[in-house]
Parts: sequence; C-alpha cells; structure tokens
Amino acid sequence: MKKSVFPMNILKPVKDFLSGEAARLEKRKRELAKEDPFRDTTRLVNNASPDDDAEEQFGHDKATALQNQVDRKLIQIRKALTMIKLGKYGICESCGKMIDTDRLMVVPETTFCIDCENKKEK
Repeated sequence: MKKSVFPMNILKPVKDFLSGEAARLEKRKRELAKEDPFRDTTRLVNNASPDDDAEEQFGHDKATALQNQVDRKLIQIRKALTMIKLGKYGICESCGKMIDTDRLMVVPETTFCIDCENKKEK
C-alpha cells in the first residue's frame, strides 16, 4: 500500500514559512544572548550590592529559560524541514498515519498526530 504524501506545490509555502520561522528564532536567540546579564563584561567590576547579584541571577535564569524554549522550537522546525526533504512531512513519526491537516495548519512543525501526542504527554 502506497503512503499518501503532500504534493510539493502545497509544501512549498509550508517550507517557506518554517524556514522564515527558523531565521526569526535564530535572530531571537542572538538577542537573548545579548540580554543575558552574565555576558556583560562590566558586571565583574560593578558588583557591589547583593541586590545586583540577585537581579543578575534572575536575568540570567530568565534568558536561559527563553533560550531553551527557542532551542526546542528550532529543533522541531528543523525536524519538520527535514521531513519535507525526505517526503515524509505530515506523517506521524510514531504511528505512521497522516497527521490531520487542521493540526498541521495550527502547528506546522509537528511530527506527531494528535492521538500520539496525547499518549506522549501522559
């Protein structure tokens, strides 16, 4: 039995969108790195107050958490782009069934159908 695949004329806009999202997230990642107080070279000299330490630690933790979130999203986008190249986009990597097109419209980087995603989250 031949598996269904999306035609390339339908996947081109999806690929373009995902590529744009990847570029946007790479830019955001660089911005977050600049916002990290631990990367500020003047902080070593200007560190007189314990309040400054706490504020810098909070800023660092926030920047790190946001960078991790961006990294996870980038991984998913790159994975989806790879699936497009391989001709496997829209096929659940767990059960092998087609992912509902409504789901792909909302979360184009998904690689799991809704049933497998729900099982994975339990």
